[in-house]
Amino acid sequence: MPGKLEKALRCVKVGDFSPCSTSFLHLVCSIPYIQISYPLIINAMKKKPKLPMERASWLKNLFLTVSVLLATVPVLAQTKTITGTVTDATGEPLIGASVLILGTSNGVITNMDGNYSIQASPENTLEFSYVGMVKQLVKVDNQSIINVQMKDDAQVLAETVVIGYGSAKKRDLTGSITNIKGAEIANKPVANPVSALQGKVAGVQVINSGKAGADPEIRVRGTNSINGYKPLYVVDGLFNDNINFLNPQDIESMEILKDPSSLAIFGVRGANGVIIITTKRAKEGQTRVNINGSFGFKRVTDKIAMTDAEGFKLLYNEQLRNEGNPEYDFAPWTGNTNWQDEIFQTGFITNNNISITGASAKHSFYLGAGYAYEQGNIKKEKYSKITLNVSNDYRVTDNFKVGFQFNGARMLPADTKSVATALRAAPVVPVFNEEYGLYTSLPNFQKAQMNNPMVDVELKANTTKTEIYRGSGNVYGEWDFLKHFQFKVMYSMDYASTSTRKYTPIIQVYDASVEGNIATLGNGKTGVEQEKQTETKVQSDYLLTYQNTWGEHSLTATAGFTTYYNRMEMLNGARTQGVGLIIPDNPDKWFVSIGDAATATNKSDQWERSTVSMLGRVLYNYRGRYLFNGSFRRDGSSAFSYTGNQWQNFYSVGAGWLMSEEEWMKDITWLDMLKLKGSWGTLGNQNLDRAYPAEPLLTNAYSAVFGTPSAIYPGYQLSYLPNPNLRWEKVEAWEAGAEANFFHNRLHFEGVYYKKTTKDLLAEVPGISGTVPGIGNLGSIENRGVELALNWRDQIGDWGYSIGGNLTTIKNKVLSLVQEGYSIIAGDKQQSYTMAGYPIGYFYGYKVEGVYQTEEEIANSPKNTLATVTPGDLKFKDVNGDGEITTADRTMIGNPTPDVTYGITLGVSYKNWDLGIDMMGQAGNQIYRTWDNYTWSQFNFMEQRMDRWHGPGTSNTQPLLDTKHSINNLNSDYYIEDGSFFRIRNVQLAYSFDQKLISRIGMQALKLYVNIQNLKTWKHNTGYTPELGGSAIAFGVDDGSYPMPAIYTFGFNVTF
Repeated sequence: MPGKLEKALRCVKVGDFSPCSTSFLHLVCSIPYIQISYPLIINAMKKKPKLPMERASWLKNLFLTVSVLLATVPVLAQTKTITGTVTDATGEPLIGASVLILGTSNGVITNMDGNYSIQASPENTLEFSYVGMVKQLVKVDNQSIINVQMKDDAQVLAETVVIGYGSAKKRDLTGSITNIKGAEIANKPVANPVSALQGKVAGVQVINSGKAGADPEIRVRGTNSINGYKPLYVVDGLFNDNINFLNPQDIESMEILKDPSSLAIFGVRGANGVIIITTKRAKEGQTRVNINGSFGFKRVTDKIAMTDAEGFKLLYNEQLRNEGNPEYDFAPWTGNTNWQDEIFQTGFITNNNISITGASAKHSFYLGAGYAYEQGNIKKEKYSKITLNVSNDYRVTDNFKVGFQFNGARMLPADTKSVATALRAAPVVPVFNEEYGLYTSLPNFQKAQMNNPMVDVELKANTTKTEIYRGSGNVYGEWDFLKHFQFKVMYSMDYASTSTRKYTPIIQVYDASVEGNIATLGNGKTGVEQEKQTETKVQSDYLLTYQNTWGEHSLTATAGFTTYYNRMEMLNGARTQGVGLIIPDNPDKWFVSIGDAATATNKSDQWERSTVSMLGRVLYNYRGRYLFNGSFRRDGSSAFSYTGNQWQNFYSVGAGWLMSEEEWMKDITWLDMLKLKGSWGTLGNQNLDRAYPAEPLLTNAYSAVFGTPSAIYPGYQLSYLPNPNLRWEKVEAWEAGAEANFFHNRLHFEGVYYKKTTKDLLAEVPGISGTVPGIGNLGSIENRGVELALNWRDQIGDWGYSIGGNLTTIKNKVLSLVQEGYSIIAGDKQQSYTMAGYPIGYFYGYKVEGVYQTEEEIANSPKNTLATVTPGDLKFKDVNGDGEITTADRTMIGNPTPDVTYGITLGVSYKNWDLGIDMMGQAGNQIYRTWDNYTWSQFNFMEQRMDRWHGPGTSNTQPLLDTKHSINNLNSDYYIEDGSFFRIRNVQLAYSFDQKLISRIGMQALKLYVNIQNLKTWKHNTGYTPELGGSAIAFGVDDGSYPMPAIYTFGFNVTF
C-alpha cells in the first residue's frame, strides 16, 4: 500500500496524471474517508497542468488531507468504504436508488451512473431499494465492492387481491377492484373501519356522521334502487350487513368490488357493490406482540350562525308587528345564551389494541383484543367498544389444513341527543336558576313545544341504555389433491343481540309563570320501555378449485354450492308508573316487570329468509396477455318462493388485453404495463322493506260492532295485494377501461366508464280510496359515469414522496316508475321526489326569482294563485309560462346526488419521518334545509335573517318576517343550498425509531404519530356539515344534522 500510494502522489506532484491509472487512485481512495477527495482527483485529471506555484499549493493541501485521513485509519478500522453500481434488470444504471444500512437511517443514493459509496462495517447489512422494484438485502462481510442488479417488483405488476370465493392476481382480472391495506386505516380515529375509506376509492361515496360510534353510509356507483343502497360486506367469507363490530387494527385488507365481472358471483346480494374484509392472521415467523394505542380530543369547529338575544328581540317583535300583534315583553328575560356553547363539549377519544401472533410451518395463531372509547360532541354522550379477534390455522398434513376465525364485540352505543333544540331555543332564556337549583323553562311561545336544551342534555342523559353483543366466525377445512385441485368447506355464523332499556324520568324546571315557580314537564309520570332484538346468520360454503398452467395457458376454475340463512326477532314492551308508585331512577329497575300493568303496551317483529346457491367462475389467460373472466350463479330465495320465481340466474363475462406484453411494445422502456379491459354482467337485488314481498302479512284494519250484547271486534286485512308474478330486481351493468403503469411502476393510472341499469324495481302501487295497495316490478333506474385514479410515488435517497388522486362522475336517472306521471314522495317536508325522467330523490318545489318589493311589482308579475302575496313575500317563477303561479310551476330545484366526487392523497417521507395528507370533496349536488322551516313553534332566527325584507329595496333574498304568510314556507329553492365542499380529511405525522436503537430495550419496532381528522372544511351550506345521508329516496336533507368534529390524537405502535 505505501509504495502504491507514493506512486500516485508522484503523479500529483508533477501535475501529470497519465502515469496514474484510475485503479491506482481508486485504491488510494478506498481507505476510509479518503473517498471524499476522490472526485476532486478525477476532476483534476481532466484539467490542464497547473503552474508551479499553484501545483505546490495544491499538492500541499492534498498531502495534508491524505496524512490526516491515514492517521485516522487505526481508529476507524471497524468500518470501511463499500462501493458499487446498482442496475435494473436490463443492466442499465439506476439513478437515485437508495442504499441503506439496515436498522438505521444512514444511507446514500446512487449517482447519474448508478454508482454509490457508503461507510459500513462487516456485520452490517445493506438494503437496496428502488420504486417499483424488489428490495434486496446484502450482508457486507469482507466485501468492499457490492454490485446489485434490481428486479421488477412482481407484486406491483401482479398484486394478489381477494375476490368472491377466492383470490387472484389483479393483472389477470378484467374488472374494477380496489385494494386498501390495513395499515392505511389502522391509525385513524374511527369506530367503523369503513369510515376511513372516505375519499380513497373512486366510485365509492362515504358519508360519515359526527355522532360517536355511528356507522357511515356507503353508496357504490350511485343509488341503484328505491329499496336500498347498502353494499354487501363479506367478513372472512361470511356475508354481512355492516362491520361495526370489527377493530380497524385487526383488518389485514379491504377489497372494494364495483364491476359486473367481480359482482355477478354474489348473485342476489351483489347489486350495490361488495366490500370484502380479510382480518389478520399470523405469518410464519417468531412470536410477536403488537401494542397500538391512541388518545386525544374532539371538538366542534364550525357552528351555525344564530341571532343573539338582542337580535332575537328585534326580529321577533318585528314579526309580531307584521302579524298585527303587540310586541312581546322581554323585561323578565334577561339572558343572552348561546345554546350551542352550552350543549357542546370537548370530548375525549381513545383507541387501543394488543395482538399476539405466532406461526411455524404447521401452526399459526392470532389473538387480538381492542378497546375504544369516545365521548360525543354533546355533553354526557359516550360510546365504547370491546373487540376480540382470534384465529388458529393448523396444517395436519402437507395437503390438508384446518382452522377457525372468530370476531367478537361488546358495544355500548351513545345515548345521542339532537342539536335541533339548541338551534331553535330562544337565546333570551337564562340557562339555570340558582335560587331554585333548576333549569329555566322557555318562554310561553316555546315551552309547550320544546324544552330548555339542557334538560335533554343533562336531565335526560343516559336514560337509554343499550348493549350490543356480536359474535362472528367460521371453521374450515382445506384439502389439496391431485396436484391442481383444492376442496374447501367452511361453516360460518354471525349472532347479534341488542338489548335496550329506556327510562322516562320526572323532570321539573323553574317557571316564573306558574304557581310556586316550579313546573313539571310532560304527564309527570315515570315509565320504562324494554326491547330485545336478536339476529342470526348461518352460512355454509363448499368450493372446488382447479388451478393449472400449461404451455402458454393459465386457468383457475371454481365451482361451489352455498347456503345462507338469516333470522331476526324483536320484542318490545313498555309501562308507566301506577298511582303514586314512582319507578326508581335506577337502571337495575328498568324492566317491564315493574309499573302499572294496565298501561302496558307491546309490539314485535320477526322474519326469516334463506338462500341456496350454485356458482362457478373461470379465470383464463393465454400467453399472459389475453384475459377472459366468466362467472355464473344460480340463486334460490325463500322471499319469492310463493310466486314460483324463487330461482334467478346471474352471469358475467369479461375480457382483457395486456398490450404491454406484446413483442412490438417491449422496447417502450417507460411503459411497464398497459391493460385494456371490459366486462358485462347481471346482478340481483332482493332488498325490500318487507320480509315477505310475495306473501303479505296481515295488518290491523277497521273494527266493527257485533253480537248481543254488542262487542267491538278488530278487523284485519292484507297489508298489500299478493302478486303471483313478482320477481327479483335485476341489474344489468357493463364497463370498459384501461390500467397502466409507467416509469418503473412509479406512475399508476386506472380509468373506466361504467353504466348500470336496474330493472324490475320492486315498487308499491297505493290503493285507491283506502283500498289495499299493490306491489310489483314497476320501474328502472340508470347510473353511469367515469372513474379515474392516478398515483405517483418515488424515492430519492432519504426522501420519498407520493401523490394520488381519484375522481368519479355520477349521472343518475329514473327511466320508468309504475306509470307516466307517477312519483314517490318522501321526506318530512315531502321535498324528495322520485319520478321517471329525473334523478332519484330529487328536490321538488318552486323556483324563486327574488322578493316582491312593491305592490306595483306584484301587479306587473304573473298572478300568484297560491296565496295573496304582499311586498316582502318570495317571488316564484312562472316555469310553464302560462302567466300564473300555480302548483304546475313546481319543478326540480335540486339534486342530492353529486355530479363529481374526488379524493387527493399526499405523502412525504424523510428517513424515519412520514407525513400523510388525505383530502376529499364533492361538487354539483344540493342540500335541502328543513330544520328552520316549521311553524309548530317559534324558533330562534338564523343570523342571515337580519338581512330580511323590511321595506322596499332592503332585501331581495330574505323574505319578511310573518308566520301568517305561509307561502314563504312552501318548498322552494329558498331552502336549497350548495352541497359542494372540500375537506382536509386527515393529516398524520409519524416517526419510526431505528431498530438498532430500540432493540436494546427488547423492541422490534416503535412508531409515534400525531393525527388530525377533519382539520378544515370549505363549504357553502349553513348547517354543521355538508355530509348528509338518508334513505334511498330521501337524502341530502339538513334537518338539524349532527356536527362533524375535528379530532386530534396522539398514538403509538410498538412491536416486541
